[in-house]
This record gives sequence, structure tokens and C-alpha cells, in this order.
Amino acid sequence: MALDEIVRDRLNEEVLKLWAATGKTVGFVTHSIPEAVYLSTKIVVMSPRPGRITDVIDSPLPKDRPLEIRDSREFIEIAHRVREGLRAGHVDD
Repeated sequence: MALDEIVRDRLNEEVLKLWAATGKTVGFVTHSIPEAVYLSTKIVVMSPRPGRITDVIDSPLPKDRPLEIRDSREFIEIAHRVREGLRAGHVDD
């Protein structure tokens, strides 16, 4: 299901609230790099067929994450590392 940015932001904030309230581990699969970085404490980057792990990134971002954190240097650096991991998995044979 495709979501507009405002609805996606609201749902992402709700996921973080549920995570904070329950303390449960959440597995989340997305193709959105910003969403992966915003929601994760650990990001597993996978290659396409066959699916292989190309990188595992432990996020240094604080658990309390306002939407504005997406403009921070740390956030952008993590997103860049995720993108590089994805690109590495798309190398032509």
C-alpha cells in the first residue's frame, strides 16, 4: 500500500510510540531508506536475488526521535551508508 508522506510520518511516529511503550523487538521491512533509518536501532541491508546481507548498521540515533532528526548529520550519514550497501548489492556480474 502506498502512503502519502504525512500519513507515513504519522504511522512511523506511532510505531516508535508502541516500541517505547512495550519495549518489544520489532522487525520492519521497507524499501524506504529514510524510513529504515528513522525507525531502526539496527539496519540490515540486503542485496537483490539472491538475498544476501551486505551490511548491518547499528544506529547511534537516540531512541527519542522527532521527525526533525531526519535533517541531522548523523541521520544523513547512516542513510548514505545504507544506500552504499544497496548499491554494492546491485553490482553487475
